[in-house]
Amino acid sequence: MIKSILTAVVTLSSALAAEEKTHDTRPNILFIMSDDHAATGISAYGGRFAEIAKTPNIDRLAKEGALFKNAFCTNAICSPSRACILTGQYNHTNGSFDLTGRVRPGKQTLAIEFGKAGYDTAMIGKWHLKEEPSDFNFYSVLAGQGSYFDPEFRIRGDQRWKKNTIKYEGKHSTDVITDITLKWLKEGWNQEQPFFLMHHYKAPHDYFENAKRYESYLADIDLPEPETLWTRGSQWGSIATRGHQDELIPHLGTSVGARNLRRNYLNDLPKLFLDEFPKEFDPKNHSDEENTRFAYNAYVKKFLRCVKGIDDNLARLFAHLELIGQMDNTIIIYTGDQGFMLGEHDLQDKRWMYEESQRMPFLVRYPKTIKAGTVIDSCVENVDYGPTMLDLAGITPPASMQGQSFKTHLETGQEPAGWKQTAYYRYWMHMAHHDNPAHVGIRTKTHKLIYYYACNYHGGYQTPPGWELYDLANDPQETKNIYHDPTQAALVKQLKQQLAETRKRVGDDGSHFPKAEQVLQEFWDYDEADQAKAQKISKAYLARREAELKAGKLNVTPHRKHLKDGFPQK
Repeated sequence: MIKSILTAVVTLSSALAAEEKTHDTRPNILFIMSDDHAATGISAYGGRFAEIAKTPNIDRLAKEGALFKNAFCTNAICSPSRACILTGQYNHTNGSFDLTGRVRPGKQTLAIEFGKAGYDTAMIGKWHLKEEPSDFNFYSVLAGQGSYFDPEFRIRGDQRWKKNTIKYEGKHSTDVITDITLKWLKEGWNQEQPFFLMHHYKAPHDYFENAKRYESYLADIDLPEPETLWTRGSQWGSIATRGHQDELIPHLGTSVGARNLRRNYLNDLPKLFLDEFPKEFDPKNHSDEENTRFAYNAYVKKFLRCVKGIDDNLARLFAHLELIGQMDNTIIIYTGDQGFMLGEHDLQDKRWMYEESQRMPFLVRYPKTIKAGTVIDSCVENVDYGPTMLDLAGITPPASMQGQSFKTHLETGQEPAGWKQTAYYRYWMHMAHHDNPAHVGIRTKTHKLIYYYACNYHGGYQTPPGWELYDLANDPQETKNIYHDPTQAALVKQLKQQLAETRKRVGDDGSHFPKAEQVLQEFWDYDEADQAKAQKISKAYLARREAELKAGKLNVTPHRKHLKDGFPQK
């Protein structure tokens, strides 16, 4: 009898110990993502704002965990990047090529896999993938792009999902998203399970609207400027981004100053921020330099004020995790869905493969396995985030995921043998919204090769194709395109071969849009005949733009027929 009791006690104790051990080794996952948050807007990255616009709560993750120097998106635009993270697939596989991108229920891989493994799953904040996030246990997501003020959220309910909404009058979206997450952690989270929580801010998406309490922040400071805001230089870019003999400079890439005739921040300011725009300021009374400097400061201060709101709200979120004893039992990740151009090369927005746009901030804190102050230079892509999170939770990533886990990089601080040496990039939305030509390329630790094949999905609306190659070790600001330098011919050949091999590795064979692939292949060699044809295309496009100017169509949201014909047919 006594022996039986002892046996039962031992068995119960073992079971309890096993249960406790299982709980202790199953960390929560908190994936924090802001929209358009360039790494230069985080002081831990040591950019030009590091001393004047500190982000102490985001920096804490780097100080107490790991910071990635070479984390990249595969397509620097909202919906495609989010789809890559959620599915672990490249855009040509998950089908989210542009802002019409969606991930249907049953395909929301991270929610499904974490749910199957016994995690309580939640999606809160900006979603921007059109379909209902119903594979999550709980969701409260912004309607579409969402509003900064008085935001409306879609929630689970009895009606069709877009009809189940709740509006937060008089509040700023950054504050509301944090409020919803804190409420879920207090009242909604099933604490018998670890949680997988995607906490996504709308900020600092352009056009930036900060909470009113930040209006005085940085108000009296002249912000440091990137050199390339003023001096693009004759060696930057290519016929694809300048035109033959520079004739397309006023038409390619929306600008901070007045360079781009169709759309620029200087002209947008009075329309967007009428209450804040100085009534006495008239661009006609100032030089181009004064106007650009004014627009730059207004543009970036609004961005940094939105970032300040995020950082302050993270203090609230981290304080709650500390309070409930879950801070050190939670893998906390901070990233942006892509980077953002903050005046570099006199460009605004994202979309470009240039460094400020392609690079994503990526910081991870988990003191149980990640050494404080770790800095990692491995090339990782947003398709790798999902497999890594699953792997960190002890879950085997499904075969559908193309990305690779970089868990061992985090735990050792070292890149293992055999890790990929190129990050792949493809931007598909040719000349839509911000006048960016379609392009494809690779980023290594030392070089970047960009190929502007410059047509829409169906091979039309061509702008001049061209190639750019930057030596990032010696030219980190990407000011000298060395593609046509005869001394770099061997390097060009090597990197073009790497690009072709990378396309095979990721499965981008062009079969989804064969007419675009035909153009891509046509100018691949870029011999003298190709270059001569590119020059003719440049002149033809200029004639088209000048005709639009004459007809008063320049400021129409771009090329209605082009957009109709150029987007994938759903």
